[in-house]
Amino acid sequence: MSIESVRTRPISVVALLSLLVACSPGQSPDASSQAESDPPPPQETEFDGIDLIVEGAYVVTMDDDGTIYENGAIAIDAGIIVAVGTSFSINAEYDARVHIEGANRVVMPGLINGHTHAAMTLLRGIADDLALMDWLNNFIFPAEVEFVDEEFVRIGTELACWEMIRGGTTTFVDMYYFPDVIASVVEDCGLRALISATVIDQRSPDAENAADSLDKGSDFVSDWKGTNHRITPIFGPHANYSLNAEQLQATRNAADDSGVPISIHIAESQFEIQYSKDSFGQTSIEFFDTIGFFDGPTIAAHVVWPTQAEIGLLAEKQVGVIHNPTSNMKLASGISPVAEMLHAGVKVGLGTDGAASNNDLDMWEEMRLAAFLQKVGQMDPQALPASAVLRMATRGGAAAIGLADRTGSLEAGKAADVIQVSFDDVHFVPTFDVVSHLVYVADEQDVSTVVVDGRVLMRDGEFLTLDPARIRREATALAARIQSALEQRNRQPSTDDD
Repeated sequence: MSIESVRTRPISVVALLSLLVACSPGQSPDASSQAESDPPPPQETEFDGIDLIVEGAYVVTMDDDGTIYENGAIAIDAGIIVAVGTSFSINAEYDARVHIEGANRVVMPGLINGHTHAAMTLLRGIADDLALMDWLNNFIFPAEVEFVDEEFVRIGTELACWEMIRGGTTTFVDMYYFPDVIASVVEDCGLRALISATVIDQRSPDAENAADSLDKGSDFVSDWKGTNHRITPIFGPHANYSLNAEQLQATRNAADDSGVPISIHIAESQFEIQYSKDSFGQTSIEFFDTIGFFDGPTIAAHVVWPTQAEIGLLAEKQVGVIHNPTSNMKLASGISPVAEMLHAGVKVGLGTDGAASNNDLDMWEEMRLAAFLQKVGQMDPQALPASAVLRMATRGGAAAIGLADRTGSLEAGKAADVIQVSFDDVHFVPTFDVVSHLVYVADEQDVSTVVVDGRVLMRDGEFLTLDPARIRREATALAARIQSALEQRNRQPSTDDD
């Protein structure tokens, strides 16, 4: 309505009578006019829509049929995916409090990092270009005893969460010390995690020996089980060269009694295989099977050196295998027979390992290297196609860690663990095959939005649940103290040769 139309509209009889009444003696015309012109106070109405709609130029669902929607969307409410379909159909059916648009974005399940030592981000680059056992025994274990405490774990895990959220990881499996601290960080930052209490038969930052670490691990599992549905406390026996048979069996029993899985390094190196033969008269996988270790849920990290018979055993026992291509290459551990394990029905996911042996937590890099290693290892370009690798990083990874019913694909009823990948960068031009580009082109800098359990953790590159500036400041300060201590320790006494 224009101003002119208001000015020329004739006054009605009713309006004239109201004006006369308002101006009668004993009544303030201003107060009366104000009372009659004020609208009634707004009534609180309950919003009957859903929490969130996320759109994308493509929605890669990773469901059983490999469904991909062009101009698609997902509807999310109370942390759960309620519908997946075209943008038109979702917006026609649902109204959302928050709407994240998807121009030139690919919506897909969040990535699942099946094996990490998150706080080791603070040891990134501290010892490189070494074989596994030299790296562990002469550098990492001593550094951990000297430097790792609760503050170290808090800052290092926050740094890792920052890096993982930035790269589109929504779920990870961790194994490190002070698991209560790790769980608290994860609770705050909003990621989903299986957090292992490390069990190892040596003095460690949070325990004196295997018995002490198992006791403390049992307390951790008891304290955290069922307290937060995003956090699953589990046991993390280190390996069969750092625990004896009785200690491994005791850890298995504790996990079974608590009803939680185990995460462990298995068949990672040729040293380990030879150690197992010398100590137990069997290969690592044979030994673990003999003591009934695989009778409960087991997440086996690395598995570089299984025999053909052992691959069948892993499939039969439903052991989840986590392939760590970058770490395996950097430590010269070998090429895991991933394609053969998948063909045999083994559940295989991907992991980065810790940042001290990787040296980052970039799951996009793991996808590419996993594919390339199988191709060159078997001299077959079709050995591990892009679609299979993307499955390992999402739905297959969820199956390997025991969360297939909860996450890993975009389907109604599953947790809303969702990411948007921006296809704005020049390396996506042109786009002929969206899955190929996700595996062979995308990297962590292309992730724009991250949602876990329906909560937006990062939107258009802005972090909503953590403070990167504070984390950078604290991590830099702690790293400087570590560097100073290392220089002091390594400084040789001066001698006067004159």
